[in-house]
Amino acid sequence: MPHRNSGAGRRRAVTLGLAVAVLAAALPSQAAAAPVDTGDGTAHAESASALGSGGTSALARPPAGAEPPTVTPADVRFRHDTLRRGTAHEVGLSPEPVGRIPADLAAYLEPTPDHPGYPAYAGAVALAAKDGVIVQHTAVGTAVRYSAVGAPPDLAGVELPADQQIPMRPDTIFDLASVSKLFTTIVVMQQVERGRVSLDAPVAHYVPEFSAGGKAEVTVRMLLTHTSGLPAFAPLWSSYPTPTERLAAALATPLDAGATPGSRYVYSDLGLIALGVLVERVAGRPLADLVRDGVTAPLGMNETGYNPAPQLRSRIAATEYQPYAGRGMVWGEVHDENAWSLGGVAGHAGVFSTAADLAVLCQSLLNGGEYRNRRILRPETVRAMLVNYNAPLETTYPESDRGLGFELDKHWYMMGLSSPVTFGHTGFTGTSLVVDPLSHSFVILLSNRVHPDRGWGSNNVARRAVARDLAEAMPVRPNSREAWRADPRDSATVTLTAPLRRPAHGGTASFLFWYDTEPRFDSVRVETSVDGGVTWAPTTLVLSRSGQRWSSDGTVTGYGGRVWWQVMAELPEHATHLRWSSSTDVSSQGRGVYVDRIVAADGNGLLFHGEGTDAARLLADGWSPARS
Repeated sequence: MPHRNSGAGRRRAVTLGLAVAVLAAALPSQAAAAPVDTGDGTAHAESASALGSGGTSALARPPAGAEPPTVTPADVRFRHDTLRRGTAHEVGLSPEPVGRIPADLAAYLEPTPDHPGYPAYAGAVALAAKDGVIVQHTAVGTAVRYSAVGAPPDLAGVELPADQQIPMRPDTIFDLASVSKLFTTIVVMQQVERGRVSLDAPVAHYVPEFSAGGKAEVTVRMLLTHTSGLPAFAPLWSSYPTPTERLAAALATPLDAGATPGSRYVYSDLGLIALGVLVERVAGRPLADLVRDGVTAPLGMNETGYNPAPQLRSRIAATEYQPYAGRGMVWGEVHDENAWSLGGVAGHAGVFSTAADLAVLCQSLLNGGEYRNRRILRPETVRAMLVNYNAPLETTYPESDRGLGFELDKHWYMMGLSSPVTFGHTGFTGTSLVVDPLSHSFVILLSNRVHPDRGWGSNNVARRAVARDLAEAMPVRPNSREAWRADPRDSATVTLTAPLRRPAHGGTASFLFWYDTEPRFDSVRVETSVDGGVTWAPTTLVLSRSGQRWSSDGTVTGYGGRVWWQVMAELPEHATHLRWSSSTDVSSQGRGVYVDRIVAADGNGLLFHGEGTDAARLLADGWSPARS
C-alpha cells in the first residue's frame, strides 16, 4: 500500500532534481576536475560538483555506518629523509608563518595578555622541519639569568650580574624532563621486538616485587598508556633516605583506591620508573647504557644523555631554584627531584639534549624507525606505537589519547598539526616535540620555563604558538580565486551568512568545505533560517569525495581529512538564509574552517551564487577571504 505522503515525496524529489540540475549548470566548468589540496602539499583530482550520474547521487543518503573521516597508523607513509637546512619554499611552505616563529618566541620573554604576571620563560629554542628540511632553528633570551627567587607570593627573580648571564644558543642543552619517557619507551619496545618483553604480560613477570599493592595484573602496555591505576606521583626524594629505598618504594606503591588496572587514565611518573627498572632487569644493563647503545649512538645524537659532564655546564640551560631540597639554583643536574634522588637516571626523567639531536630522533620516527641507514625500531613497531589504545576511555577521560609512550592528537600544544596519528610529548621544564606524520613535519620547543621558579606558570602559550606557525605555513588552497575562512579566534562564534535572493521552494545548497577543529570543543554548524535570519536551525549535510560519502546533522567537529569536501544540503521550504557558524573554546585550535563555491537553487532557478553576482551579498562576521 503506498505511503500517504508518497505524492509529496515525489514532488520533493522532482524539486530537488531540478535544483541539482540548476546547481550543475551554475558551477564553473573548470571545477569538473579541480585538484583538491590536502593542505599538506599534495593534491588529488576531485569532482567539484560531485553530482554523479543524473545529478542526484549527492543527495542520496550515505550507506549505513558511513562515518566522518579518520586516519590510522596504517595510513602513515614513512619516508627516508636525511635532515638538512633549507627554505620554506623548498618544501611548499609559506615563508611568512615560518618566519614568525622567532618573534612569537621572543614575545614570551615578557609577560603577555595570555601569560600575565611573569615571562613564560627566560629563553627558548625552536626547530621546525618538513620533508627532512629544517626551515627554522632559532634561539631567544637567556639560558642562565637568575641566581635565586624571592619569597611568595611575589616570587621575584634575583638576576645574576649581566656579565654572568648566559645567552640562549641554538645548541643549548636542555633538561628534557618527561620527554625522557620517550627514550625509555623506545628501549622497552626494542626488547619487545627481541621477544624478551610482551606488552600484555604482567609487569610482575619481569619485576616480581611490583605485584605488591594490588598490581599483579598491571601489564607493560598499561604502564606505557598510563592506565595502570597507579597514582601520578610520590615524593620519593624526601620520603626515603637512599636511592635503593626510593626505588623499592616506587615499585611497592599501591594502586589508587578503587582503581582497576586498565579502567582509568592517570598520567604517572611511577609507571615509567617501573618500566626503567623492567628494561634493566630484562636486558641486564643500566638504563643509561641501553639508551646510549640503542638510541643515541646509532642515531648520532652525540649531545644527548643522562648526567651531562661538568665541562658542558656553560652550554646547559638552568632550571629552578630549589632551596627546599638543599640544591640552590639547579644547573647542569636533572631538575626532577625524584630523578635527582635516584642518581640522575630514571625511566621518567633525566635525559638532556639539544634541539638538533631531537630533530634526528623525530626524523627517525618519520622514517619508520631509521636514520642514515641505522635502524632503532621496525616500521611496524612505530605504527603500533601510534595506535590510540585509550580510545575506549575518551568519554570519561578526554585527554587520555595515547599510543605506546606517545601522546596523540593533543590540540592544547599540537594545534593545527594535530591529527589522530600526530604524536609527541611535553616536559615539565618547558620542553615539547610534535611530530605530524601526515605532513612529514615536526616542531621542537625547548625552554627553561621553570627558571627561576615553576610558579611563574606554564609555557603552553608558546607551545601553541610555534605549532600554530608551522601549521599555518601549510596553506589550504581554495578551489576558486577566493574562499572564506573563519577567523582563528578563541572563545568566539563567527558567522558567514548567505541571504537567498527569494524564499526557497525547497531546493538545495552546494558548497566546498574544508575543516579541521579541536574535536568536541570547537565546531562548525551549517544552519538555515525561514524567518529572515531571526531564528536558525541546523540542516542535514551530505559530504562526499572520491567515492566516500557521509552525513551530518549540520554540525561537524574534529579531523576533516585535510581535504576539500563537496557538501550538499537540502533547504527547507521558505528558507531565506544559509549560514556557517564556527565556534571555539578558550584555547587550542585546529587549522580552521573554509568555505568555497557556494551555490543554492530550487526548481525555479538560482537562489544564491557565491562566485557570481551574489558574492558581494555575503555577510561575514569574523570570516575573512582566503586567497590562492
